Amino acid sequence: MVAIDILKFGTSSPADTTPIQKLIKAGYEVQDIIAVIGKTEGNGCVNDFSRTLAQTVWGPLIPEDAITIFSGGTEGVLSPHVSFVVRSRHDKPTGLVASVGHTRDIDPWELGTATHAKTVAETLSSMIGDLNIQPSDVQLVLVKCPLLTSSKIESSKAAGKQALTSDTYKSMALSRYASALGIASALGELAEKEIESSLQSGDAWSARASCSSGAELEDNHIFILASDLDANSGRLRAISKPMADAIDAAVVLDLLSRVRQERGEVVQIFAKAEADPRGLIRGTRHTMNTDSDIQSTRHARAAVGGLLAGLTGDTQIYVSGGAEGQGAPGGGSLCVVYRCSEQA
Repeated sequence: MVAIDILKFGTSSPADTTPIQKLIKAGYEVQDIIAVIGKTEGNGCVNDFSRTLAQTVWGPLIPEDAITIFSGGTEGVLSPHVSFVVRSRHDKPTGLVASVGHTRDIDPWELGTATHAKTVAETLSSMIGDLNIQPSDVQLVLVKCPLLTSSKIESSKAAGKQALTSDTYKSMALSRYASALGIASALGELAEKEIESSLQSGDAWSARASCSSGAELEDNHIFILASDLDANSGRLRAISKPMADAIDAAVVLDLLSRVRQERGEVVQIFAKAEADPRGLIRGTRHTMNTDSDIQSTRHARAAVGGLLAGLTGDTQIYVSGGAEGQGAPGGGSLCVVYRCSEQA
């Protein structure tokens, strides 16, 4: 079990690694890093090379057993930044524990399939067991998953296999949904035997999943954030509750009121954003899914990012687009990490 702290710093570009100096100034060492989780200012789509650039510059700087998770797209008021997840000083309990890991590489013809979902579920279940916690203790699971490119689709054909789609953008959603079902299975939100049918129906989801796809990896990077119920003196907390839709301020305010009750200060927010696939928000029509100029995920990030930034007064928040299976359709998972005051 690894007690952790979370610190975040703004970045001037996807290649900006100066936050590591700020981390050291805050009293931590490079070897304390277990994950770097960031938002980069690309388009968040298949050709978002800001994610690849960020992973390329950060990878050599962090320990070999650490992971990177970069989500592209800082539309609207969202601000590019990185969050460091670090081992606590002297392994002192903080109130939160975390674990990171990788699945095996996902072959292009496996992407979005039950094999993909079960691979995530198996790896995640093993990580939860190693943490010696219960699935109910988990507040958030972040997964960075692969997508299909033209070359991967061609390699599938050369191997005599058939990828699920030849649409590279659609592959992002397929990958996110399979990863989310894997999370749901590992957390006991979905029976393993229901994975196949859920892939067909598209109606299953996890309340604590956050999945982001990218061309910068072949495996799945997994990050688990969980409450340490034994850390009575720990000041770091995380609470989760999915948003019902992109304007669900009530859920956000509910979580923030709980933070205030504990005299807490928000450290970071992790949220998923999705344009409701039904084309409606509370009975009124939206046009995010029919805009031929801007992808719907970009609209959704801007909308949810504006809502969360306005309610928290913070623009350096992690809002990831495409919430297939990550909260109810049109909504998205939401996790608030906060630090209590000494008196709380």
